Amino acid sequence: MFENIRLVDLSVPLSHQSKSEPFPAEIEYLDHEQGGKQMTSLFGIDKEQLEFSDGGGWAIEKINAITHTGTHVDAPYHYGPASDGKPARKIDDVPLEWCFAPGVCLDVTHLSDGDEITVEVLREALAAIGHQLAPGEIVLLRTDADKRLETEDYFQQPGLGRAGTLWLVEQGIRVIGIDAYTIDRPFHSMKHDFQESGDGRVIWPAHFAGITKEYCQIEKLANLDQLPFPTGFYVSCLPVKIAEASAGWCRAVAMVPKTK
Repeated sequence: MFENIRLVDLSVPLSHQSKSEPFPAEIEYLDHEQGGKQMTSLFGIDKEQLEFSDGGGWAIEKINAITHTGTHVDAPYHYGPASDGKPARKIDDVPLEWCFAPGVCLDVTHLSDGDEITVEVLREALAAIGHQLAPGEIVLLRTDADKRLETEDYFQQPGLGRAGTLWLVEQGIRVIGIDAYTIDRPFHSMKHDFQESGDGRVIWPAHFAGITKEYCQIEKLANLDQLPFPTGFYVSCLPVKIAEASAGWCRAVAMVPKTK
């Protein structure tokens, strides 16, 4: 079934003390020597008796991280307790079909830091590739912000507003992804606009649109520039099944035909 498919990794690492996270993960790495000490205690065995491993044990990692670290899928519950007039789905309630579907990559790399990805921008990007959205497709927004990962400039990006988000959802899109920290405009842009206007509606409008219309996001994608064509591929962004959580980490990949 997959003989003529190649996988394109669309994910960034979940890293220790990443510069690209306002709330960075802490990862404790336990090596084979430390694992050996755990095994001798657990099994009541002497180190010398672990013959196959010369006294070594397992290597494991202990992670302290929010579910929104690294490449992850946001559930509707992330935006508020209700979505589309119903209790908002948490990540373990999100239909798997939403997270394994045909992908559409829209190039918005011409936009600058703080620019809004408007309905007009979305329409123009679709017209440029000659595609009409179909219900259930996963829309990926290419900004190339991932090329600045682990630098101070990573947070310079465009983002969706309320109108663009709701327009995509009205086309039947249930999952929207972006190769940047957030699907909204960056925090510094929203903060500046609020300080200038005093209008609270400029804060998190794309996320809060999910209270009105149900949808999920994939944030912190990568390598959208490696997709050889904007359509004709599948996206898998199946999230880790964390009970009653607002998000789940995922290893997002694109399944791309070797020939089209």
